[in-house]
Amino acid sequence: MIESLIKAQAYGLGFDLVGIARLGPAETARAFDEWLARGYAGEMDYMPRTAEKRRDSRSPLPTAKSAIVVGLDYGGHEPSGPVARYARGDDYHDVLLARLRLLHARVDAIVGASVPGKAYVDTGPILERDLARRAGLGWFGKNTMLINPKRGSFFFLGPNGAIVEERVLDSNQCISYLTIEIKGEIPAEWQSAVGERVYGCDVCQEVCPFNHKFAKPLCEPAFAPRPVLRNAEAGTLARTLLSMSPDEFAAVFKGSPMKRAKLRGLKRNSAVVLANQATDGPPATTASL
Repeated sequence: MIESLIKAQAYGLGFDLVGIARLGPAETARAFDEWLARGYAGEMDYMPRTAEKRRDSRSPLPTAKSAIVVGLDYGGHEPSGPVARYARGDDYHDVLLARLRLLHARVDAIVGASVPGKAYVDTGPILERDLARRAGLGWFGKNTMLINPKRGSFFFLGPNGAIVEERVLDSNQCISYLTIEIKGEIPAEWQSAVGERVYGCDVCQEVCPFNHKFAKPLCEPAFAPRPVLRNAEAGTLARTLLSMSPDEFAAVFKGSPMKRAKLRGLKRNSAVVLANQATDGPPATTASL
């Protein structure tokens, strides 16, 4: 009865997927350790640093017994462009955390007492996909994403040769990693592969047959593209970013997930994009939203 009420509240807050999973040792812990040992985390030092906690989902809050796992769709019908679909609007961390906190308050009301808990949106030491699969939200696809049979994978819990084998991704070869996570220059051997992507990449989702059939239109207003990214042709956006001052960047991208790469990272990416265009790279991409 309580589970049904909690799920109803989650759907009422706008979440598209909701399930409840028992906390405990992660089923994918061994695979995660092997992934780290093969160096696939690249420069993401926080992954091995928090590996011990990630092996058991009870670690962040030892008194907790279960997790409410939710998903929020960010639309998969919009055309591809120089910025990955998830990053064109407001920061999903802020959007989801606000709703998760509201959900927590409603759980307290349902139970009639204060329920200890923590809200995470891919920022805590938890293997989210493991919990999501355990909660019945889907399975791991060949593109390493969690696939829901009715919505595909264009939702937050949040290849180009990066998928080195089925369900295994090498971050060192991932365009999203190269344009967002690394601090220095993009390795020369991967610069042409970046193509016209200024921030992030959606290729491994675009090729997924479940997304071809089940991806949904964008319905969440918070994820609608901000003005600078509407109808954004890659070269134009790159030149705009290269000309931006830190103050302009802070104003234009306030509350955007693109701030993760910082202005220096986006200028680095923009220079690579313009170089690719100058050497007869891929045709211009436009996000007509």
